[in-house]
Amino acid sequence: MQMAVVSLQPGQTVYCEAGKFLFKTTNVTMETRLGGPSDRGGQQPGGGSGGMGGLLRQAMGTAMQVGQRALAGESLAFQYFTSQGGEGTVGFAGVLPGEMRALELDGTRAWFAEKDAFVAAESTVDFGIAFQGGRTGMSGGEGFVLEKFTGRGTVIIAGAGNFIDLDPADFGGRIEVDTGCVVAFEEGIQYGVQRVGGLNRQGLMNAVFGGEGLSLATLEGHGRVILQSLTIEGLANALKKAQGGDKQGPTGGLFSTHAG
Repeated sequence: MQMAVVSLQPGQTVYCEAGKFLFKTTNVTMETRLGGPSDRGGQQPGGGSGGMGGLLRQAMGTAMQVGQRALAGESLAFQYFTSQGGEGTVGFAGVLPGEMRALELDGTRAWFAEKDAFVAAESTVDFGIAFQGGRTGMSGGEGFVLEKFTGRGTVIIAGAGNFIDLDPADFGGRIEVDTGCVVAFEEGIQYGVQRVGGLNRQGLMNAVFGGEGLSLATLEGHGRVILQSLTIEGLANALKKAQGGDKQGPTGGLFSTHAG
């Protein structure tokens, strides 16, 4: 399992999702708050508070972001780390054994990541929630809620297993992926979900015996796509089997056998 060790210059701030922090040096302050990185506590450039209108806008923005994160099943809080009086060090990690990646945002293209991928980011990077609506969201599983990163700076993401970088443009403009293997992709990539075959014999064979369910994620266009080699569902099933969980037949439970 990898971890990220971040060096902070005096006054530099990095934030993470609650639960991803590992350690810090004593000259790094830690603050936990509900507001996202664009929330400056009502402060405007130049030190002005913006008056009651600024405070109201800030409160409404914080409430909206907290509501989105609650609906998405995310942690409601961020932790902010700022170095004081010299260079400081902070360590972060994901929650599953696997790989980490630093994404560099230059302000021209946003990045979208599955909802458990985010680890930490510079305070100059804004965090948002993007919902995949309608049929795409409901059938996409992990793809129903995506995290969106905009602005300039570094974002650190993590996933399970190993990462592979692909560009759909190198494969005829489109790739089809297990919905649980999508980690992140650049703005400009079109994300969708398609059914694996029809509700016929072969379609049911794919779903029941192939272990893929009835849907695959589709990624189209030109841009970077990051996939992971291990899905959370696959890891959970492996752990369950290793711990002596329910014995399942080849149909994944349709004809399960139980002792006794």
